[in-house]
Amino acid sequence: MRKEKILVVDDEEDILELVRYNLVREGYAVVCAATGEDALKSAASDPADLIILDLMLPGIDGLEVARRLKKNPGTKDTPIVMLSAKGEEADIVSGLELGADDYVTKPFSPRILVARIKAVIRRKSDAAEEESDVLKVRELVIHTGRRHVTANGRPLELTYTEFQVLYFLARRPGWVFTRSQIVDAVRGDDYPVTDRSVDVQIVGLRKKLGPLGKYIETVRGVGYRFIEN
Repeated sequence: MRKEKILVVDDEEDILELVRYNLVREGYAVVCAATGEDALKSAASDPADLIILDLMLPGIDGLEVARRLKKNPGTKDTPIVMLSAKGEEADIVSGLELGADDYVTKPFSPRILVARIKAVIRRKSDAAEEESDVLKVRELVIHTGRRHVTANGRPLELTYTEFQVLYFLARRPGWVFTRSQIVDAVRGDDYPVTDRSVDVQIVGLRKKLGPLGKYIETVRGVGYRFIEN
């Protein structure tokens, strides 16, 4: 399994070693940099999964490093945890407004820092999973994580059941499903099944889809299918 890589940026050698030791013990791959310039070079040439960034750096300071990272298309989505002795509210706000995902003040507990890092990486992983869970079929874009649907770029206001029915049919274009299969998939095996309950949902869904409603085809005597491309 690939180890997640973390870039640690700090001009204090003892801090670098403390953070590096604790992260390696947790199973992360660690790259260290002592200046802002080195941090930017490392982030560009050897992308990290997360960056721990001290603010008080020689040369290019941490805020400027963060600003440049967020402007660079290759690093703009890399999470940043700022680590600094500057613990005033204004400093924390400045860091977060630049796009930092968290802000830890010195002196710090290595265990708490590791826990914060795990939380940031977990949020990034969850967000990536949600973003990847997007179904595009014909002129429809169905985002299951956000429960959001657009038709030709126009957002649709669907009920929970309408959304579930649409997603169930659209993810397998060309497949024919009985009314019972549709209801079981949407509500679970214990939901009372009637032909009428499914038909009502389909009528409402077609109406909201407008011209795209034609893609939901009635298969006489069987059920429904989403027309294959």
